[in-house]
Amino acid sequence: MTIKECYDKIGGDYEAVFQRMMKKDTLILKFAKKFLDDSSFTNLKENLSSGNVEEAFRAAHTLKGVAQNLGFETLYKPSSELAEILRAGSMDGIGGLMDTITEEYEKTIAAIKEL
Repeated sequence: MTIKECYDKIGGDYEAVFQRMMKKDTLILKFAKKFLDDSSFTNLKENLSSGNVEEAFRAAHTLKGVAQNLGFETLYKPSSELAEILRAGSMDGIGGLMDTITEEYEKTIAAIKEL
């Protein structure tokens, strides 16, 4: 699978990232693979489970930023929504949103592993 095919598979914004990364697929590939080591999703789940809203916000905000920078749009959007809820100090109504984030995260990770 090519990096562009990977982005197509996950609904990512390949063209925007391609422009940001100086039109070099090797850079996109390098940073996409580094996403596999990013701990923000794990931190988010752990802090939500323990009820630590402040740390969950930090993790959601980090996940949102990384997803946005890498053009992972389908992961970025729900992560951004979650970050705003947590920023307000609330955990109300995040269950369905977290389900969406988990689904998109797993889909993204699986596609990157196919590279």
